[in-house]
Amino acid sequence: MQVFAKLAELGSFTKVAEAMQTGRPYVTRTIQELEASLGVRLFQRTTRKVRLTAEGERFYERVKEILATIAQTTSMFDRSGSTLRGRLRIDIPTAFSQHGFMESLRRFTQAYPEIEVALGVTDRTVDLVAEGIDCVLRIGDLPDSSLVARDIGSATMVTCASAGYLQACGVPQTLQALAGHRCVGFLSGQNNRPLPWHFSVEDEDRPHTPRGGITVNESNAYVQCGVAGFGIIQAPGITVGAFLDSGELVEVLGAFRPKPRRVSVLYPSRTHLAPQVDAFVDWLKKHFPVLHPDWFKAH
Repeated sequence: MQVFAKLAELGSFTKVAEAMQTGRPYVTRTIQELEASLGVRLFQRTTRKVRLTAEGERFYERVKEILATIAQTTSMFDRSGSTLRGRLRIDIPTAFSQHGFMESLRRFTQAYPEIEVALGVTDRTVDLVAEGIDCVLRIGDLPDSSLVARDIGSATMVTCASAGYLQACGVPQTLQALAGHRCVGFLSGQNNRPLPWHFSVEDEDRPHTPRGGITVNESNAYVQCGVAGFGIIQAPGITVGAFLDSGELVEVLGAFRPKPRRVSVLYPSRTHLAPQVDAFVDWLKKHFPVLHPDWFKAH
């Protein structure tokens, strides 16, 4: 049933074999034996795609319920102990791959030593199902999708620039003054266009399209552009707090700080949620706010 469910989600025998760390012949044989035992065809196979038949869709709905019940039953005594085991593949934005987060993740692996963690760090949009990722941590508004989102809290956004840049170019006092400044753009992984900035004016959101000589698509490089004096940036306080404390970056337009941005964990489905994923999400919700108390507010 696990092989069947994974094939229904990924639509590829090869991807199932990779995700389950087994051989493709084993996946093929398992599905053939399952169809033979049921006496129905569960998948329509083409050279490019594997799709569920009508009978397969009905069977998939029941299988998800059964696998979820099995997962809950077999882990009913393990939720608070170190006996949880299995592979946990997570993905976080580059901005969060800092010492504090890594130290917290190390404590998670110490609490659950039999969970094998595979950590991905990227700012691009990932396909959880196709890439076999259990959950992702993301900041900002979320697109409508079939993914389940669980709020972790909200992150304060800061508009800032290097002290050297401000000394040379002046400190903007109004949003209109931004037109005379260089602004570093951040390319979105979804449409490869610069993400708009946001400001709050009398509790009303005011978007702004940053314009300048450089745009980047990676969070750490984006912050370093600000530190190096390329221009003004707008970033989560989580990522620039240390530079603000040292004076390398200086906040501007503080009176127009945008509303905090949502930070969420996303995973494919409420049903058949592996115990190790559930444990990690609970851990993240409890410990992440402690990492950045000045810049992050738990919900």
